[in-house]
Amino acid sequence: MLNSKATHLFTLAIASLASLTSFSMKAAADEAEFFRGKTVKVIVGFGPGGGYDAYARMLAPHLTKRLGATVVVENQPGAGSLAALNRLYAAPPDGLQMMLINGTAAALSQIVGVSAVRYDLGKMTHVATVSVSPWLWLVPKNNGLQSIGEARKVTKDILWGSGGPIDGMSDGAQVTCEALALKCKVVMGYKGSNEVALAVARNEMDSVYVSDTSANNYVKAGDVRPLANMSRKRSRFFPDLPTVFETEKLSSEAEWLLDFHSTVQDLGRIIVLPPNMPAARLTHLSEAIKLMLTDREVVEEGEKSQRYIDYADGGATTRNVDKVVNQLTPAQRERVRKILEIEKK
Repeated sequence: MLNSKATHLFTLAIASLASLTSFSMKAAADEAEFFRGKTVKVIVGFGPGGGYDAYARMLAPHLTKRLGATVVVENQPGAGSLAALNRLYAAPPDGLQMMLINGTAAALSQIVGVSAVRYDLGKMTHVATVSVSPWLWLVPKNNGLQSIGEARKVTKDILWGSGGPIDGMSDGAQVTCEALALKCKVVMGYKGSNEVALAVARNEMDSVYVSDTSANNYVKAGDVRPLANMSRKRSRFFPDLPTVFETEKLSSEAEWLLDFHSTVQDLGRIIVLPPNMPAARLTHLSEAIKLMLTDREVVEEGEKSQRYIDYADGGATTRNVDKVVNQLTPAQRERVRKILEIEKK
């Protein structure tokens, strides 16, 4: 039998646990009530019709059900989505605004010191990773390069199309050409990967660097084909296409560079909130988004339209962001900046 002191301590512990449970339940109820009837914006830093817009519009009705709020998608194009990310970074941390961002472009823009950056991705609140894709090197179906080895022997510039300095297509091309010692020229000014893929199909450009989800659509059109998978993992769309790490004998410097860029690419599509979110509200939002992104109905809906969901929670997403934003040495940052031909501020 317990003595009186032990009994008293046990009673206090039970009371404390009950009180804590009651407090937690009240906090959860308060947060649920906060969102009820309100409007929550999911911001997309690009115009309507693109991949990020499509993902956001697919998810918005499901998040509406989870939060009891009206969830709307708001397109805020400008500076390759950096303008919208700057605004979110300075927004109130109330949970009524979130953004589906291109984690790769957001991180690289900060790493190399793009002048338009006014945010610190490492300080933002990372709620979840929605999807991650390997990236592929595509060439014309006819008259294109047949292998990386053949590309190394080309004496003229291999022309890569892109939109701007850090848009996935451009930085991917620059890193690929540097790591594999290729003679290349990146031609900027295209409005998007659709335009570049068309230019490749017409043999106006020699190459384009895109995610495997985009690559799948372009290859299905019949005018381009994949030459190489530039990531560590194989593509779900092209499972027989080996990765560059499997086919090439890489120097330690080339392997680091491709691995670094692959890690940045693996940031994928991320849902972020402003810094300094209140803990209870963040917990409520994170749980709602987790339930949404792991819901079989939502996952299957995405699969039907080839908007695949590869959920990772906020903790894993934060660790990935920290790895590429905060753990580079000054020398490595300068190396990346020079490869991407970005001038210092």
